[in-house]
Amino acid sequence: MRRGNNKIRLLIGAGIVLFAVIKYCSSAEINPYTGEKQHIALNEEQEIALGLQAAPQMAQQHGGLYPNDNYQAFVDQVGNRLVNNSIARQTGYKYDFHLLADKNTINAFALPGGQIFITYALFSKLKNEDQLAGVLGHEIGHVVGRHSAERMANQGLMEGILNGVAVGIDPSTAQGAAAIAQMVNMSYGREDELQSDDLGVKFMMESNYNPEAMIGVMEILKAAAGPNRTPERMSTHPDPENRVQKIKEAIEKYKNM
Repeated sequence: MRRGNNKIRLLIGAGIVLFAVIKYCSSAEINPYTGEKQHIALNEEQEIALGLQAAPQMAQQHGGLYPNDNYQAFVDQVGNRLVNNSIARQTGYKYDFHLLADKNTINAFALPGGQIFITYALFSKLKNEDQLAGVLGHEIGHVVGRHSAERMANQGLMEGILNGVAVGIDPSTAQGAAAIAQMVNMSYGREDELQSDDLGVKFMMESNYNPEAMIGVMEILKAAAGPNRTPERMSTHPDPENRVQKIKEAIEKYKNM
């Protein structure tokens, strides 16, 4: 009787895994802005709606918006210049730029659909407009690259496989699979960061900003991380030194185009 139950569990688990794989494979499409084949969990309208819904909560987590209209206008000016002079303008996304009040967390990030944030902690360390363009260009790259929607599709696949393994075999095996899935997702994260750096360089050059300023941004991020920063293999972000090399390669690539 127990052997029969195990066979049923295996069949159910296999069905869960198969459904997750079919759903993932059916989500494949070509990103019209980067030419990259991706698995996407959302359409553009859903990305925009999700970003708009999450934006107030994200701002609240960082102390709300920084109370200086001139600084906010400056961020808007640079962000819109990057959008209007690049392929980002051809997307259906609604780009909004937010300067957050957080004076401790050196960070910038993008939500699906064009909601882009930079903390005052990072903004205050930037030395010039070109460096700000480097930060915002990178975040616009995440939106154009549809990285959030892609990560959601990857996460859905991983969760389906893990659920199938847990049902069909045993939870301890699922824990091992979860560790592998986490490492795979970290690898995807690092690739997204490098692609966003590449797109950021392109957007900067198209908007007549100095792309080498992005190297200065990497130096700021490296200094902020300190000597005890997380090793690259355990992080969703590539090491800043590796990013500098890729940025230099991107500058040369787009100079010759």
